[in-house]
Amino acid sequence: MSAHPLILAGLDGDRTWRLQDYVARGGYEALKKIIRDKTPPDEIIAEMKASGLRGRGGAGFPSGLKWSFMPRSFPGDKYLACNSDEGEPGTFKDRDILRYNPHTVIEGMVIAAYAMGCTRGYNYIHGEIFEVYQRFEEALAEARAAGLLGQHILRSDFSFDLFAHHGYGAYICGEETALLESIEGKKGQPRFKPPFPASFGIYGKPTTINNTETFASVPFILSGGGEAFQNLGKPNNGGTKIFSISGHVNRPGNYELNLGTPFSELLALAGGVRGGRKLKAVIPGGSSAPVLPANVIMDCTLDYDAISKAGSMLGSGAVIVMDESTCMVKALERLSYFYHEESCGQCTPCREGTGWLYRIIHRIEHGLGRADDLDLLRSVAGNISGRTICALGDAAAMPVQSFVKHFGDEFAYHVEHKKCLVPPEIQAVGSQIYVSPSC
Repeated sequence: MSAHPLILAGLDGDRTWRLQDYVARGGYEALKKIIRDKTPPDEIIAEMKASGLRGRGGAGFPSGLKWSFMPRSFPGDKYLACNSDEGEPGTFKDRDILRYNPHTVIEGMVIAAYAMGCTRGYNYIHGEIFEVYQRFEEALAEARAAGLLGQHILRSDFSFDLFAHHGYGAYICGEETALLESIEGKKGQPRFKPPFPASFGIYGKPTTINNTETFASVPFILSGGGEAFQNLGKPNNGGTKIFSISGHVNRPGNYELNLGTPFSELLALAGGVRGGRKLKAVIPGGSSAPVLPANVIMDCTLDYDAISKAGSMLGSGAVIVMDESTCMVKALERLSYFYHEESCGQCTPCREGTGWLYRIIHRIEHGLGRADDLDLLRSVAGNISGRTICALGDAAAMPVQSFVKHFGDEFAYHVEHKKCLVPPEIQAVGSQIYVSPSC
């Protein structure tokens, strides 16, 4: 198997998250070396670029390049933000990082702050995971007490403080500018861009935002070198990636694999398709990513470029597996309801369009479909895409477009016969609550 875990290596559940455990695994050595050697910030950013690390939150933007956008000579405060507002269906990696290895995120953020000259940072944590928020607060207290946060870190001239910010569960706050608005105490709605956060972020100050897993990767890059991290993956796809696999598999969970690992290996690690049934489809990058049929995904490697070439996105690495018991109309109905409910309402195409999508799919699923409904779905989705301030509109439209493209026969059958192509008794088997024998 192509697995060289870094972030998840050496962890033992709730027993190994504290500072002393992290230090025993080599934690904070990268930061200590940087402070001791007075490493120039440009050297750190160069290592980040050499690592091939791409943002692990969904967009996959090169992290080193993003860090280089931070103004060097800005006279006032500069901010750093960690996006831990993990609310997309199928995604559950960041909460495990914060629960079981919070200090790797803290160390990564302190190194990032040093490289970009930031004085203050926030970790915006999803509002529905209270235990994780409390644990991160405890980890911050440990780091401050050890001189790893606050004024004159490790008795140097470098000062940086970091705070946990508790969200309230709104999916839209995972969008980076809505997250900034929420940190400022405003309604969580996306901002127009430009200006971009690197020039106008928190309180109008330059701000860099990265995902939890992105920051957690930084200490390993600075301790082992950017080239070594890059070599774990593929060109333009450096390092390891945590994949959250769920759905019809025997061992759902988080698996850290080298980028470029075949999808078939991840499926095998997860115990294969539940009940030995036939694989039908996979959403490879969270619920907003286009669905791929089994024959397509089984030939894919898990990296940004390969999944994009196949017609989807690696996204957050949330892999949702669906077997032959799945009604694709019902699955899409659930997804479309989520995006309808989570639209912030700021943009008319998203506010109205997500409601249209859900209502059309709902009536098809319940035997009330009309002959022109598939064309109407394509039309509505097409009129949402690219016409909103943020990407939530696209996130709602892309699943609809891909489900209809790859499984249009099921939708047409629903419309014509007023029932599902998958018999109810088969659906019932796949929908049963399942507990792995290993649990």
